[in-house]
Amino acid sequence: MQGPARAAGLFFAARACKLQPMFRFTLILLFALSACRTDETISGRTGPSDIWVLSHIGDTPVTERITIRFPEQGRVTGEAPCNSYFADQFAPLPWIDLGPVGATRRACPALDLETRYFGLLDRMALVETLGETLLMTADDGMTLTYRLETP
Repeated sequence: MQGPARAAGLFFAARACKLQPMFRFTLILLFALSACRTDETISGRTGPSDIWVLSHIGDTPVTERITIRFPEQGRVTGEAPCNSYFADQFAPLPWIDLGPVGATRRACPALDLETRYFGLLDRMALVETLGETLLMTADDGMTLTYRLETP
């Protein structure tokens, strides 16, 4: 390449080099802004170490220990009477939409309650916190009421 064509090529190459730092800055800025997004799920409303203990299924008190936690955005974990469980959850408040519940596979005398609980979790559509109470509600009005465990 010679003459005007070479000069034009050098001009555009030099111009591209000047844009490269600007492009890099733009990418860094976009990445930083995306990291500042707030968590609009239930995980953003509760602390990552908060443990919620199931107190009622509907109006019926629960005597077995069943817990739920929201340790990070999109993640749900807990302890049912027999097994540990986990699920994904990305719906923004006030909704809750748990992905399939995965659990360990131990048997115990309260396995029927645990199976019922997992079925109810799958039906929950709304979630809200009211002080030290977390309430999940299904479309048919069934509720799961949890109390915040205090150390």
